[in-house]
Amino acid sequence: MNRRITLAISVALLAFQTASNADMSKANKWIDSEFQPSTLSKSDQQKEMDWFINAAKPFKGMEINVLSETIPTHEYESKTLTKAFEEITGIKVNHQLLGEGEVVQAVQTQMQTKRNLYDAYINDSDLIGTHSRLQLAVNLTDWMAGEGKDVTNPMLDLDDFMGISFTTGPDGKIYQLPDQQFANLYWFRYDWFQRPELKKKFKQMYGYELGVPVNWSAYEDIAEFFTDHVKEIDGVKIYGHMDYGKRAPDLGWRMTDAWLSMAGAGSKGLPNGVPVDEWGIRMEAGTCNPVGASVSRGGATNSPAAVYAIRKWDEWLRKYAPPGAASYDFYQSLPALSQGNVAQQIFWYTAFTSSMVESQEKGNNTVDKAGKPLWRMAPSPHGPYWEEGQKLGYQDTGSWTLFKSTPVERRKAAWLYAQFVVSKTVSLKKTHVGLTPIRDSDINHESFTKRAPELGGLVEFYRSPDRVRWSPTGINVPDYPKLAQIWWQQIGDVNSGVFTPQQAMDRLASEMDQVMARMQAADEKANVYGGCGPRLNEPKEDSYWLSKEGSPKAKLANEKPQGETIDYDELVKRWSKK
Repeated sequence: MNRRITLAISVALLAFQTASNADMSKANKWIDSEFQPSTLSKSDQQKEMDWFINAAKPFKGMEINVLSETIPTHEYESKTLTKAFEEITGIKVNHQLLGEGEVVQAVQTQMQTKRNLYDAYINDSDLIGTHSRLQLAVNLTDWMAGEGKDVTNPMLDLDDFMGISFTTGPDGKIYQLPDQQFANLYWFRYDWFQRPELKKKFKQMYGYELGVPVNWSAYEDIAEFFTDHVKEIDGVKIYGHMDYGKRAPDLGWRMTDAWLSMAGAGSKGLPNGVPVDEWGIRMEAGTCNPVGASVSRGGATNSPAAVYAIRKWDEWLRKYAPPGAASYDFYQSLPALSQGNVAQQIFWYTAFTSSMVESQEKGNNTVDKAGKPLWRMAPSPHGPYWEEGQKLGYQDTGSWTLFKSTPVERRKAAWLYAQFVVSKTVSLKKTHVGLTPIRDSDINHESFTKRAPELGGLVEFYRSPDRVRWSPTGINVPDYPKLAQIWWQQIGDVNSGVFTPQQAMDRLASEMDQVMARMQAADEKANVYGGCGPRLNEPKEDSYWLSKEGSPKAKLANEKPQGETIDYDELVKRWSKK
């Protein structure tokens, strides 16, 4: 009898070992064929994949569902990395891709209904204020040390993630794990800006050098110069500006993505203004309770600086952008640039880099015959209300989010997939595909040093210390889905001519305060926001707040100071010295 038991155990162990060897053989195939380059040696890649194989055994044969927005990085995950993960771990992943608005809607629905629509989401860290208050998302810090410890990769290396501070709540806990990262930067046709005849003409007309604009005055001058004075280059009608204005949810994100703070509406402070953030919401230092968005409550959403920001967006779109730009959405604005008839774009997302380095054969007119970019990216110019010490733009950090409404076993399987697609074995290759870096070790790898000349400044930016000036929506926003949906209708009313910028921002600030008042009532009644819901200030005359130092800021007598530019090559030298 004992011999039979021993034999059975031996057979089982042999079968177990054979299966493990087979899984490792599949992992090696992926390591050799797909997961190169990597910051890890092949032996360390094998070590990491061996951990995934063993950690996934309890979930082998399971099928899970995850959701993210549609960008090249997530397309790579959905089409390629799901196959690798299934072959290596035996867990099938349906990685669905939808528009950003639909992702936010799904997240909001799962939070409201507590029904498990998806087992994990990649949603923007802009929701950090929401997740840390509502406590419906899994606190990853506690999860990794407790219930999820057995499925947490020992080689994850959280300190290597550039955006981990963006996914950390005011309680010091991590609520989301970065998966991809991109910033809104300034984009321009480097080749045109280098032309001696254009440089000479610009200097004669405006009194300073044609270069990367440091402030909005210079950006506006350059937009006017190319649209109204240069007019045509190499037989092509050209324009000095590009943007988008379609009445859709992404028009709202166009503004909440730091447009007001670029103009200077918010307070000093990184990663977000304190006490007034880039949305214009006031939350005093050391507290977790927003007190208002309207100037009358100490906010800045309808302040002179915010109104200036919206006025310039509308004015530039009308005057200097190609016909039809006002009807473009976020996704349509990319192919418009690749046509090669735009000189610059003040608000350009680096997530578009992978498409903008495609060859001429694919219809990209912004690269030369050798495939090298004719364009560059540079820091965003700032408006006249901006002060040193403020954030300078937006940085999207799409991050893995788990919800408590997801059954634990499904949550664990999804957590394995989330860690797999950001693991050091995989992340460097994924970064080369999607060009949305998340790890310091990846962007500093020698493979990116070699590739840097082909990427128009992306590598230089992410290696520079200046990158901290770009950050996602912060903790002042108490409920992102509820507040974000208010923005686009009001901004759309400016574009359509229904309201002036002042009228639209007054309405927006008022509606934000009304929504936050309802949050306050819910929090006081049922502790919905964990005691960190809004506690609105009583309204006062606007002059009370505008006369104080800091944000909200009083209207400037001159909103167009002298234009200022910097030579791009000099800028890159400064970065490299730092």
